[in-house]
Amino acid sequence: MFLAVARSGQLLAASRRLGINHATLGRRMTALEDTLRTRLLVRRTNGCELTTEGEIYFRAAERMEAEMLSAQAATGHIGTTIAGTVRLGAPDGFGVSFLASRLGKLMQQHPQLKVQLVPVPRSFSLSQREADVAITIERPEQGRLISSKLTDYTLGLYASRGHIETHGMPKSVDDLKRHPRIGYVEDLIFSPSLNFTGEIMRDWDPGFEISSATGQTEAVRSGAGIGILHDYIARQYLELVRILPEVAIRRSYWTTYHESSRDLIRIRTLVDFLNAIVHQERHIFV
Repeated sequence: MFLAVARSGQLLAASRRLGINHATLGRRMTALEDTLRTRLLVRRTNGCELTTEGEIYFRAAERMEAEMLSAQAATGHIGTTIAGTVRLGAPDGFGVSFLASRLGKLMQQHPQLKVQLVPVPRSFSLSQREADVAITIERPEQGRLISSKLTDYTLGLYASRGHIETHGMPKSVDDLKRHPRIGYVEDLIFSPSLNFTGEIMRDWDPGFEISSATGQTEAVRSGAGIGILHDYIARQYLELVRILPEVAIRRSYWTTYHESSRDLIRIRTLVDFLNAIVHQERHIFV
């Protein structure tokens, strides 16, 4: 219960995830503090914050949790049935355009497994349990995380056929300056890997900024301008035209989860499924 509160930063959110009453959880936290004779949480109207003692206890509790999960798995008392809930965080382009239409197969294979797909344009904190498994666009360098490359993928320049009819086909990178351009909202770019416009031209200077990959795809489809789109997404739309095909950007997706979850069969099942479906369709990514 303490871990749930510490990771969510809110009693209400933690109680919902645990499936218990909010007031009951609050009393349990008070009882824990009384037993330890120290204050673990600073409770405010907008959430909870760990005290210095709470931070120390949190690190110890995570080690306890990891050891318990490992012991239960080793003795066969956990993970023998593929059931429970797994939350999967993913970049919005990959989550909406690829995963959403394919995860149903996993549900059919394992009816007792519940997957929560959260496809949003931001990073996820696995240590705070915002997700159980995350698809990241960079390999995490810090934290007790297990990460492996899922696939490489490419991006390129695209415009709609209507845009080309109106503005003409760019013949060079310099020609792009005469076209309206679409890009990310700069101060909302959550990873340096997304700041790829500089790899094409020094001053991309988009007139239309959208903080999600799916939003940029829709804007380009509408004829609003030229954008740098994921090839595996853009190829789905006949109205999109690849511009300057010699210009290509390469990035990678990584599958990442907390090391304390390594022995949970529902986590392993989801990760294995992700690897399998991406491998089967690897040709669309590169």
